[in-house]
Amino acid sequence: MAVRGVLFDYSGTLFRLENFSAALDDLADLRTEERVALLRRLTAPVGPSAYLPPERQADWARRDLDPALHRAIHIELLEGTGLRGPGVAERFYERLIDPSYWTPYPDTKAALRDLADAGIPVGVVSNIAWDIREVFRRHGLHDLVTGWVLSYEEGRIKPDPELFRIACRRIGVPPEDVLMIGDSEEADGGAGALGSRVAIVEPLPTAERPDALLTALRPHLALA
Repeated sequence: MAVRGVLFDYSGTLFRLENFSAALDDLADLRTEERVALLRRLTAPVGPSAYLPPERQADWARRDLDPALHRAIHIELLEGTGLRGPGVAERFYERLIDPSYWTPYPDTKAALRDLADAGIPVGVVSNIAWDIREVFRRHGLHDLVTGWVLSYEEGRIKPDPELFRIACRRIGVPPEDVLMIGDSEEADGGAGALGSRVAIVEPLPTAERPDALLTALRPHLALA
């Protein structure tokens, strides 16, 4: 069957947390590799955090269901890395959810535009606890998305198949005719339970991943 709809993950797939030099100034005491590891953990779709005690791992796992918990657990995590001082962790957290720090991958606009031109509806399915629509508006991409399925609005997190079922309904395409593109086999692979195709891209820095989205789409769609 031809793919008649496409779902995308957000972080590490369509956008990446970058433009971050100012935020990293508050991490001056951390080595470069520690900074990279921290930023990856802050945006990782699944898995425990090495910066939190065992009794807080359950809250970390459900952070994308509750904006207040998301903020509290991230601040606790940041303080656990050594970000001390009045308001330092809080300021850093605000940068994590600031649209200006999120950068689209080089082929994000082309992929979304090609799908729109082909009449193929697009959904965004994200484990997230804040409204990412403003990031898309900032880059002129909001109107290229047909449906939004954000975990904190739905009360479910990937890989729960129901989250993908909701997304398929919102774009008006049955799961078996849908392609899900994400950066996590564990989280985004949940779409496969419904019979959807799944393609995984690496969440590399944007400068190192020029065309992974178009490459993932090409085998499934007759796009230019």
